[in-house]
Amino acid sequence: MKAVVIRTFGDPDGLEVVDVPVPVPAPGQVRIATEAIGVGGVDAVIRRGTLASYGFREGHLLGSEVAGRVAAVGEGVDASWIGRRVWAFTGLSGGYAEQAVAAVEDVLALPDGLSGADAVTLGGSGVVAHFALDRARFTSGETVLVRGAAGSIGITAVQLAARGGASAVAVTTSSAERGARLRDLGATHVLDRSGEGGPDAPAGFDVVIDVVGGPRLPLFLDKLNPNGRYVAVGVVDGQPPADFGMRLMDAFRRSLSFATFSSDTVPGPDRQAVRSSQFADAAHGGLRTVVHEVLPLDQAALAHRAMDAGKVFGRVVLAP
Repeated sequence: MKAVVIRTFGDPDGLEVVDVPVPVPAPGQVRIATEAIGVGGVDAVIRRGTLASYGFREGHLLGSEVAGRVAAVGEGVDASWIGRRVWAFTGLSGGYAEQAVAAVEDVLALPDGLSGADAVTLGGSGVVAHFALDRARFTSGETVLVRGAAGSIGITAVQLAARGGASAVAVTTSSAERGARLRDLGATHVLDRSGEGGPDAPAGFDVVIDVVGGPRLPLFLDKLNPNGRYVAVGVVDGQPPADFGMRLMDAFRRSLSFATFSSDTVPGPDRQAVRSSQFADAAHGGLRTVVHEVLPLDQAALAHRAMDAGKVFGRVVLAP
């Protein structure tokens, strides 16, 4: 079968389409014939070699979420899964392929009316957005800033904050066109990438959800209101300065909080319950997904080039 691996860390040209054996599901696993494969920010971070210290090596098969039909099951898995349309989390590898395996507890049946492309756009990102706002103790009436709102996590966080009764939902983005699209999804204020906006933008925020990280992170800590909570859910622009915590200590009397959040820390059944609810919501037109483009699997490098160039609004999806 066809799969995409990292031949060399670095730019997208280091991705290579290869032939690999069809995976055999181990006990407790299912094998899925993929129809849609999500291309996420974490894939780009792994591809660049940023996470090599975590054990990622050249030759790694990228991809963490897929949608398709169950083609086979491993020992101990109910055979009734075979033939069902599902979404699945494959870990941090194995998704960029014509067939992928996943633990059955990380598989969720898709509702009628939800496409595979929509499922891999919402499946991972929706859970992150939901629990990040929960970790921030967001409540109705508060002001929220979503930094890096043009990706699938940010787009979902904007909608959830707006539906949760935020008094203002500000976003950072790179263009007026993207800002207009985010306003249509629930944003009330559009800021540039440095956090500057019009004179009507809130002076501070109760909650900041940050997908970006990178060298500008301390500037956004400064935008927290007293008792404000900052939750970092990604580092697509790289790690923040090593001394960024000094910003918090300098503002000691404002009682600010900073947290990182990974959905890995949420119990699996809780993740699946939120995901199931969001899938149903999206299938009925409530929660909106944004698929930037669907590309063939063998054009994964093109998808990564678009992400690196900041051209993606929503999520790129690969289709075998």
